[in-house]
Amino acid sequence: MPLIIQKYGGSSLNSLERIKKVAQRVLQAKKEGNDIVAVVSAMGDTTDELLALALQVDSHPPKRELDMLLSTGEIVSSALLSVALHSLG
Repeated sequence: MPLIIQKYGGSSLNSLERIKKVAQRVLQAKKEGNDIVAVVSAMGDTTDELLALALQVDSHPPKRELDMLLSTGEIVSSALLSVALHSLG
């Protein structure tokens, strides 16, 4: 099976409806006999919103904590995509 890497940015994931469409694309590629790796960004402007929150707390937040905070956007997107894929079977 060919390995296909699909990358979806924030605007592709900025609503639940769009996440469901991404799940359909991933599933279709799988049905065509491909191994799929789906790489997702945070939904919409989530990263910018999280960064703004951190900067309101501290104008120079520690890099480690900032990295941890910003990574939560991708975690949410990947979990929601997994739920959408599960709902499709």
